[in-house]
Amino acid sequence: MPSGHHNGGRTRRRPVLHRLRTLAAVAALGATSLLPVATASATPASAAAAEASTSAARVDNPYAGAGVYVNPEWAANAAAEPGGSAVAGQPTAVWLDRIAAINGTAGHLGLRGHLDSAVRQAAGKPFVVQLVVYDLPGRDCAALASNGELGPTEIGRYRTEFIDPIAAVLADPAYAGLRIVTTVEIDSLPNLVTNAGGTATATPQCDTMKANGNYVNGVGYALAKLGAVPNVYNYVDAGHHGWLGWDSNLGPAVDVLRQAATAAGSTTANVHGFIVNTANYSALKEPYYTIDDSVNGTSVRQSAWVDWNRYVDELSYAQAFRQKAVSAGFDPAIGMLIDTSRNGWGGAARPTGPGARTSVDSYVDGGRTDRRFQTGNWCNQSGAGLGERPRTAPEPGIDAYVWVKPPGESDGASQYVPNDEGKGFDRMCDPTYTGNARNNFHLSGALPGAPLAGAWFSAQFQELLKNAYPPVTGGGTGDTTPPSTPAGLRSTATTAATVSLAWTASTDNVGVTGYDVYRNGTAVGSTTGAGGTTYTDGGLTASTAYRYTVVARDAAGNASTASAALTVTTAAGSGGGSSGCTATYRVGSDWGSGFNADVAVTNTGTAAATHWKVTWTWGGTQQVSNLWNGVLAQSGPSVTVTNAPYNGALAAGASTAFGFGAGYSGGNTAPTLSCTTS
Repeated sequence: MPSGHHNGGRTRRRPVLHRLRTLAAVAALGATSLLPVATASATPASAAAAEASTSAARVDNPYAGAGVYVNPEWAANAAAEPGGSAVAGQPTAVWLDRIAAINGTAGHLGLRGHLDSAVRQAAGKPFVVQLVVYDLPGRDCAALASNGELGPTEIGRYRTEFIDPIAAVLADPAYAGLRIVTTVEIDSLPNLVTNAGGTATATPQCDTMKANGNYVNGVGYALAKLGAVPNVYNYVDAGHHGWLGWDSNLGPAVDVLRQAATAAGSTTANVHGFIVNTANYSALKEPYYTIDDSVNGTSVRQSAWVDWNRYVDELSYAQAFRQKAVSAGFDPAIGMLIDTSRNGWGGAARPTGPGARTSVDSYVDGGRTDRRFQTGNWCNQSGAGLGERPRTAPEPGIDAYVWVKPPGESDGASQYVPNDEGKGFDRMCDPTYTGNARNNFHLSGALPGAPLAGAWFSAQFQELLKNAYPPVTGGGTGDTTPPSTPAGLRSTATTAATVSLAWTASTDNVGVTGYDVYRNGTAVGSTTGAGGTTYTDGGLTASTAYRYTVVARDAAGNASTASAALTVTTAAGSGGGSSGCTATYRVGSDWGSGFNADVAVTNTGTAAATHWKVTWTWGGTQQVSNLWNGVLAQSGPSVTVTNAPYNGALAAGASTAFGFGAGYSGGNTAPTLSCTTS
């Protein structure tokens, strides 16, 4: 398609004079709640579609005066949770995160199904549908939990199998009356700034995507194709303040966004705005300190938490980003969205005033509402809460607060989970992980027991309800009292491979619903009911010490503090049982000069193993460049991978996995792997 055809010769679609962006105009309009509607409607789909068949005039703020689509699938999940009915009517975005999502996957609506449902909910009135367009080649190059199905060079498939079909559906006249808001490719372009090109946090995958240009060209193509649909409003992801708030990051980020907005036949006219904090946890406003404060003559910018950032919260960052974007050539009338789905940080840990002025660190740490260990922590955060409910025009320059990341949908699995979606295991989702350069080597802050990215995670939803700010009222969420700490944890029996535990029941103001058992800091099992005070842990190694704790929980999702730790040593082994393992090799993506692969290791013996080792010899020029979940030794074509400290113990029949990235030239024949245990 010729590049000039994408915009259809339309004139500038959002004249500056028509955009309500001044302080006076926003004050006059006021901050209004978005208008969610019931997910059921008596209006037949065909009749409602006929009402919507005439395209409405493009507006400056698509959320102004409009209802917003309530995803019935998310609403059902939320309503099924204790207390969830209080928020189940809130509008959330629909994620198109793989090609199969366009037509729908097992038991889930496809794009047309959601749009038909939106037409019924709209009933002929102004109405917004929120979509996340998220399937770039080599997606999420700096993480693993949200890697995608397309390899780094598969830009052709991205255009023809993903963007083109989405654009065709959105252009259907049956949906012309809807205001379709897209969030375009989260995380991609900011990754090119901070995680590529020789930065301290660069990854080979991000270097590849910066070199091949497929992030920039993919986003440009998406903007051009989707922007050609008259009722589509594109908002491009712009990271968050804890990622891009430094001067050295913000300017380059705006530059790369403008580069993408003018690539592959697009122009800046296809960008209606930007969205920040997408699927993240950065506080909307920090009420107890500002960037201009100082303690004993020391600026808060010098505190360990702020670390010379120029912004302390998302609102100030979003407004500053908008100004930077205008200065770089984007429409002066451009607007911003802020994802507030999980940045409330309420609950008992929320400060009620400034921190002590004994030092700049005590002042900031004592008063900050964002209670993460570090702003680089992004996966299923413990202590997080629902944020501001979706609202239209809440602040100058802000089109809306939105819930783009549906609360309760996991950021990534706490451990490796085999899947066909290209999603890997990222240790930032492991609560025992002590961090990396991107979060200054802090604990990950992740909740235990999380499923694959995008899957429903009940514990996270309950955490968000409990810590919501503003607090959630109604729907049975008034119980914020946790159960008492389990006491009397003891071992009642041990074998070479098992430990049996018992403890004294906890009490609760409403009632204990069960207990979670942790071995060496990782959740290994749970019991149900107030009387579920015994548990047997299996698959252990003989003559090995294990550290156990127990946490009680109630129906509202409140969790007790952990019990006192108990260390138990398993019995000596009898010397019986066989040993051995298998290693299964799978290439996840291959782009001609490099590839990513996963190796599953399974203990095929009848005895538990404490260590494993996988070896192979390349038949070509392959060389491993980075490896995760194992320890690499490489000499020429010979490769040895031994277990990491946390995944060496394998019960009989149990499995673990490691993965790696590698480069090559010529052929890429799969090697023959050998596996041994000890």
